[in-house]
Amino acid sequence: MKKYFGTDGIRGTVGKGAITPDFMLKLGWAAGQVLGEKGGKVLIGKDTRISGYMFEASLEAGLSAAGMDTLLLGPVPTPAVSYLTRTFAAQAGIVISASHNPFHDNGVKFFGPDGKKLNDELEAEIERLVDQPIVVADPAQLGKARRINDAIGRYIEFCKSTYTADQSLAGLRIVLDCAHGAGYKIGPAVFRELGAEVFTIGNEPDGLNINKDVGSTHPEALQAAVKQHRADLGVALDGDADRVVMVDHQGNVVDGDQILFIIARHLLDQGRLQGGVVGTLMSNLGLELSLKELDVPFARANVGDRYVVAEMVSRNWGLGGESSGHVVCGHATGTGDGIVTALQVVSAMRTTGKSLAEMAGAMQLYPQRLINVRVDEKVDLSTQAEIQSAVESAEAAMGERGRVLLRPSGTEPLIRVMVEADDAEMANDHAQAIAKVVESELCQ
Repeated sequence: MKKYFGTDGIRGTVGKGAITPDFMLKLGWAAGQVLGEKGGKVLIGKDTRISGYMFEASLEAGLSAAGMDTLLLGPVPTPAVSYLTRTFAAQAGIVISASHNPFHDNGVKFFGPDGKKLNDELEAEIERLVDQPIVVADPAQLGKARRINDAIGRYIEFCKSTYTADQSLAGLRIVLDCAHGAGYKIGPAVFRELGAEVFTIGNEPDGLNINKDVGSTHPEALQAAVKQHRADLGVALDGDADRVVMVDHQGNVVDGDQILFIIARHLLDQGRLQGGVVGTLMSNLGLELSLKELDVPFARANVGDRYVVAEMVSRNWGLGGESSGHVVCGHATGTGDGIVTALQVVSAMRTTGKSLAEMAGAMQLYPQRLINVRVDEKVDLSTQAEIQSAVESAEAAMGERGRVLLRPSGTEPLIRVMVEADDAEMANDHAQAIAKVVESELCQ
């Protein structure tokens, strides 16, 4: 088990544990040692949290001590760092973000020179060096830093290039929720420049309001705005814009599983679907069964978009994602990208002439009940006899009509209890029962 890295980089509360300026200084140095090379460069992007300024400076200092140059991108989406790392031929890209978490959390994600997230071995090597004393490069070999002032413009053009429909978006009314996060400039510009009429919410970041009652984890604001503006659809990003959920014109939420199905079906109809689709252990059973009806193979990876990407690569498949809205469209980009994913859905709408509601309605979602139980520390759930007994009891009661997934969050101190069944009441009852046992056993 790694000491600092979770399923999506390092994350936690600012000022505690690893989320401190002194740790980030050492992390920058360690990353420079592991990922860098003499005369190399590393990109740093961030979301809109107030603590991003502090950690940007710390990482830059550590990288300089390791002899690495730093290119500062400012507030940009996580996938923008992935893309620009490749186009600048950098040795690595770093994102300062805690994704969908509130402002008082922050974290760091790393991309390699190929724009993909690091594997477990590289993360373990960085962790090993973090606990070693810093050895500063010779003064003549210290790294320099400079800002890339056109990073936003570069990424807007990339996003627009992934839109494949023949028609412009003229006449389409879209509400875009930017979560007061990293996509607040880029997202509206992309859709407007493609011709859509765009209404925005969550686009006034102040360093403290990222994800607050808006964004992909709080779609209620978007649902209300879509109805208010009589829009054709709504798009909700998260704080670092690497995930997306959507809302149809009736105000119904379209989640990551439905988005995956829409894109897969569209690519299949166009003869452009590469292989099958990768989901995760959390993916709805309805996605698997709906794809099966189309003779599209489906596989489940561990939760975390880098595990989805790894499974896609191993199978040579071109599409994968998570229920949360992390979707990787391999035909367009190499990592989860909320803006690019939304464009693929809009492209399918314009090509077929169907509404988002029609396209999402072609897939039946099985009722799921997800309960997050906050715990004090990480535990090995397999050693908890009472919890395992509760899971086994639920599985026996549901038989083939449902399934249980119990797992610790890789980014927060939570145990996620998920029950899926063909009956909503059944799913809720079993989830509540298991969650009570988890709470009684682990929350003393």
